[in-house]
Amino acid sequence: MSEKQKTLAGAVSFEGKGLHTGLMVKMTINPADDNFGIRFRRTDLESTPIVRALAEFVTSTSRGTTIEQGDAKVSTIEHLMYSLYTCDIDNALIDINAPEVPILDGSAKDYVAKFSDMGVVDQKADRKFYEINNKCKYQIEGTKTEITGYADDEFTIDLNVDFNSSVIGKQYAMLHPNVDSKKEIAPCRTFVFLHEISPLIEAGLIKGGDVDNAIVIVEKPISEEERQRIAKVFGKEDIEVTNKGYLNHLELRHENEIARHKLIDLIGDLFLTGVRLKGKVFAKCPGHHANTEFAKIIRKHIKEDSTKCPYKYDINTEPLYDINRIKATLPHRPPFLLVDKIMEMTEDSIVGVKNITMNEPFFVGHFPDEPVMPGVLQVEAMAQCGGILALSTVDEPEKYSTYFMKIDEVKFKNKVVPGDTLIFVLKLVCPIRRGIVKMAAQAFIGNKLASEAILMAQIVKNK
Repeated sequence: MSEKQKTLAGAVSFEGKGLHTGLMVKMTINPADDNFGIRFRRTDLESTPIVRALAEFVTSTSRGTTIEQGDAKVSTIEHLMYSLYTCDIDNALIDINAPEVPILDGSAKDYVAKFSDMGVVDQKADRKFYEINNKCKYQIEGTKTEITGYADDEFTIDLNVDFNSSVIGKQYAMLHPNVDSKKEIAPCRTFVFLHEISPLIEAGLIKGGDVDNAIVIVEKPISEEERQRIAKVFGKEDIEVTNKGYLNHLELRHENEIARHKLIDLIGDLFLTGVRLKGKVFAKCPGHHANTEFAKIIRKHIKEDSTKCPYKYDINTEPLYDINRIKATLPHRPPFLLVDKIMEMTEDSIVGVKNITMNEPFFVGHFPDEPVMPGVLQVEAMAQCGGILALSTVDEPEKYSTYFMKIDEVKFKNKVVPGDTLIFVLKLVCPIRRGIVKMAAQAFIGNKLASEAILMAQIVKNK
């Protein structure tokens, strides 16, 4: 059984400061339709522009992940993205009235708690996965940073960090099926080294940072003057350094809390692939730049795979519909019947086949010395295939026909010539409502994409 996409059962709201901007932020995570993905809507800007949470829209990874489209951007999204992933949410529209997601306590704990309390609901569409079939790797030369993905049946991460710190030491954390991410990873807080604070302030960052939303690591003794200055920055009457090297008697939630927080960042950034991964990921000293560059590699592979046929056609496989059953379903007849076989059909998808021979009547005039199947007939053939799926949803399909309403995003990638076998793969974009059918259609020659389109039609009873 395929997994279904999920969205929140209802809207969930948060208020809090942005870590770097210091602005008070109001944010509401709303349920969204199938295949919507994760999108941010800037309600404080004119025309309320939307930014899609995908790796290709990452514009900055300095102390957090920022995405941007047009005039709208949203920063420090990684903890929220992790929480959406961990709470099984595939589709959400996030209304936010500022350019930064609230930091809350510096972890993902509060996000996860509210999402879990609200719950999620199953949707009609299948969940999208990407299987890492071949080794993929991103490495920053001259550093310890390296992220590598290998094939595996499930999503796992092995992560280690080494900051050359006497306080932290070398730390290791993992995401495996037996790890309860909500309890063991979500509560782990962001962190900063004390010596980084002054440069960050000078760069106009961490305006909303304090000892309540970040672990501050102190590696060297500090003077009284420095201690008072830091207390003023954080708006505290006083601060102290523990003998373990942390400000204000902070108690770690886990001995390896730093590495576990790095898991939050990595998982959140990898959700910018727009899908869920199946594969084993090894991460050495990861950061937002490496995380998002690795996500971009996955996005590139996803786009490349989208032009490969997802169905392996075997001529020896018995068809689900032969030509006689197709004729009993569709009103079309030769020379305008353009589907020979139906190989597979589910509630929301269908696979059909058309063998192209020199005997096709359209080759007489298109073109006599350079026979090429007309693009419009490729679209018609895909539509006939989709029509069989549409008519399978009504009783007595022979009494109905399907009529085009709209054709969008048509692209022709490769010529179709005599001797080719076209494989049609169509999938519902959304559930059929009131007889309206909208399908994403692709036609392949072997593993080459020949043409594609978004087709909309209406099921109408014959008079």
